[in-house]
Amino acid sequence: MADLTFISSEEVADEQALDAYSRAVIAVAERVAPSVANLRISRRVRGGRMLAGGGSGVVVTPDGFMLTSAHVVAASDGPARASFVDGREIEVSVVGTDHLSDLAVLRAENGDLTPAELGDAEGLRVGQLVVAIGNPSGFAGSVTAGVVSALGRSLPVRSRTAGRIVENVIQTDAALNPGNSGGALADGRGRVVGINTAVAGIGLGLAVPINSTTRKIIGALMSEGRFRRAYLGIAGGSRPLPPRLARELGREECVEVVEIVEGSPAARAGLRPEDLIVDLNGQPVTGVDDLQRLMTGELIGEKVDVSTVRGDRPQEVELVPVELEV
Repeated sequence: MADLTFISSEEVADEQALDAYSRAVIAVAERVAPSVANLRISRRVRGGRMLAGGGSGVVVTPDGFMLTSAHVVAASDGPARASFVDGREIEVSVVGTDHLSDLAVLRAENGDLTPAELGDAEGLRVGQLVVAIGNPSGFAGSVTAGVVSALGRSLPVRSRTAGRIVENVIQTDAALNPGNSGGALADGRGRVVGINTAVAGIGLGLAVPINSTTRKIIGALMSEGRFRRAYLGIAGGSRPLPPRLARELGREECVEVVEIVEGSPAARAGLRPEDLIVDLNGQPVTGVDDLQRLMTGELIGEKVDVSTVRGDRPQEVELVPVELEV
């Protein structure tokens, strides 16, 4: 008697789902991998010796601009080279770095490159398919797939003189392999929605999002080699508004001033710890990320109106931000 094997409809559906998942990951990898380079960065250390480090980078314009993580190119003072999966190896130079977003822009000598399409991380949802693509070896890209496991994470970063929190960082369970920092985090359509920046734990990774804020940083790095930020001189934290004020303003959150830096614009304007900041130049401030986002270079040296609450009394404060020294 012939041996008949029966396959249930559930097993067929599972197999079809896995095939669809595989096809999606393959399509993203084939689209993005040609744009992802292995970076080899040289830096001089004590004693005059040259050490080689590296990571990954993502081509974002046809004329050779590339994105990577600032920590990948930190202290670079020697030659840097980029290798691609098609076998090409070209020289690159650092155009600008912004350690307070952990982003850097490089420029390749050869402009005949394949750029990746930049997406918008604001459209991501928890559970959405993402693919992390790096190039730790130069001629064979590294691909891991997973889902967005959390949004709105925070990543502490520092420059030589300042500290900051990168807000709205993407957390994913697409494992990051060594050398993948600076590589692409792509959505299911092959659009780069983040730059992989750090390992958060076993099976977890973080990526700096591509959004309206980071696009401004990237544009400034391309054109000026740096990103200027205004500085108030406060340390603050998000907190709920008092119920009456929340009803009046139609929102729930604000920023509480925790500390004032002596001699800073905030100190000269008379701000005090425990003041609540609710608006800046008419823009609502509901959290620290709002305040950081509004501190753009355009405000440096300009009068800024800050709406605050001290005790139960609303008050308007005028101050003039200075440039944040990094």
